[in-house]
Amino acid sequence: MSRNEGEQEPVIVRDRRRIDPETGERRTPAPNGDEAQVSESISGTLDEELGQADEQTEQSVDGAAPEAGESGGLQKQVDELTADLKRVTAEYANYRKRVERDRESVIAAAKASVAGDLLTVLDDLERAEAHGDLNGAFKSVADKLVGALNSAGLEAFGAEGDEFDPSVHEAVQHTTSSEVSGPTVTTVMRRGYRFGERVLRPAMVAVTDYEADESPAEAAESSEQE
Repeated sequence: MSRNEGEQEPVIVRDRRRIDPETGERRTPAPNGDEAQVSESISGTLDEELGQADEQTEQSVDGAAPEAGESGGLQKQVDELTADLKRVTAEYANYRKRVERDRESVIAAAKASVAGDLLTVLDDLERAEAHGDLNGAFKSVADKLVGALNSAGLEAFGAEGDEFDPSVHEAVQHTTSSEVSGPTVTTVMRRGYRFGERVLRPAMVAVTDYEADESPAEAAESSEQE
């Protein structure tokens, strides 16, 4: 039987899906081996489902953006924590250096205090040696004491011929002479001591300053005035 020329052939859509989209059950193939045929209504349903699938795919792609933003936020937190850790590490290193410096300062101050208390003993030993009384076992003990103090950091200063320095010398006598070029220590009455950079006691000295000798005419004039 022939169809009218104006009549269109029905649209046949072959649904090859093995799972029914409505029931979710597995489909049984047709006896003749052909795929199940669905009407135009079913075809529309398929198009709608395909559209929903595309929309879900787009939403999934769009959902990746918050994950990237979240990753950036985590990286920022990691950077901040790393910076905090470096700062705390530097502060701890500075703290250790400060504690070590303070500890060394306390130890040096304690040694200097003990050495300062023994300066009078060293003065007695020096006077005994000058009078020839430092000998025998007494001298051996004195040498060990002086050696121990020197090893700890005690240093004596003040000798004849040194340039006068008011920061380490205490001048108790003053004379003039043409034999010196400037203020010079000519007599040491008491030796000075320092411990490291700390002056425990200045040296007590007599200082001679430069002064030119009088000429013969000036000497004669001075004699006449007398």
